Amino acid sequence: MQTFTRRKFIVFAGISGAASLGGGAVMAALKSHQKRITILHTNDTHSRIDPYPPNDPNYPNMGGYARRAALVKQFRLEDPELLLLDAGDFFQGTPYFNMFGGEAELKLMSALGYDAATLGNHEFDNGVYGFNQAFGHASFPFVNSNYDFSDTVLKGKVKPYIILERNGIKVGIYGLGIELRGLVAPSMFAGLKYNDPVEVARSTEETLKNKHKCQLIICLSHLGFNYDYGKVSDVVVARQTRWTDVIIGGHTHTLLDPAVNETNLRNQEVIIGQTGFGGVRIGKIEVLFDSFSEDKLVEGNTTKIYKNQVV
Repeated sequence: MQTFTRRKFIVFAGISGAASLGGGAVMAALKSHQKRITILHTNDTHSRIDPYPPNDPNYPNMGGYARRAALVKQFRLEDPELLLLDAGDFFQGTPYFNMFGGEAELKLMSALGYDAATLGNHEFDNGVYGFNQAFGHASFPFVNSNYDFSDTVLKGKVKPYIILERNGIKVGIYGLGIELRGLVAPSMFAGLKYNDPVEVARSTEETLKNKHKCQLIICLSHLGFNYDYGKVSDVVVARQTRWTDVIIGGHTHTLLDPAVNETNLRNQEVIIGQTGFGGVRIGKIEVLFDSFSEDKLVEGNTTKIYKNQVV
């Protein structure tokens, strides 16, 4: 399955139909055999349940779970089968986490109808036992493929991947987490084993593609977008994998608007999205599948969340 930018996809459409159809008819015919997957994504909300105050120097009147919920509801009217995903660090940053230990965040994410989330380093700020205590407040699965929880209380609770179906498309979703050493006190993740994210990504995407026949493969990553010193990142994973189509990232608080493309080992484009920090934006990635050729168009951007408006 080839991945196209919008420009390339329109060229493809023109070549496949221009001989017999006019321009408008070409696009109408193309649309008639397209299937769409809409992905809404967030990252690094850091317990920002309430909006930022009007006098905040960076995000005045922005963010908040209630406004996010209204925006998600609006998008669901356009596409009831959309996916809602989070790339980690939904914990830590306001007194809500200090007082309730993650219960408030997970209950709100459940109420919004999240389909999956991965774990950021701040999900371990109360240790694996603290996360385990909050775990039951989530009605959605957590995915991580490169953390081995076998010797912890989270054994069997965090899934390496999940498979969903949307609009007749089989979607595989897996997660990757950052090395916790140096970010979290060792006692907070005692028993957890960290495995190389690139190696795990390759084996997991191979399983999703060839064993489970997934048509779209999404990585929820808390590795960080990119680094100058060679540390593994979303860009590295994109370049060194074969079947991953979309990487939804976190950790570095990078605003990618629009989302960016990297080329994988098959010389296909991988789109990477990240929405910055504090829940002030929500990302939207749309994947259009051409059922005649199995080619697809992927594009993404973010939407600011304001009081009484979204832009």
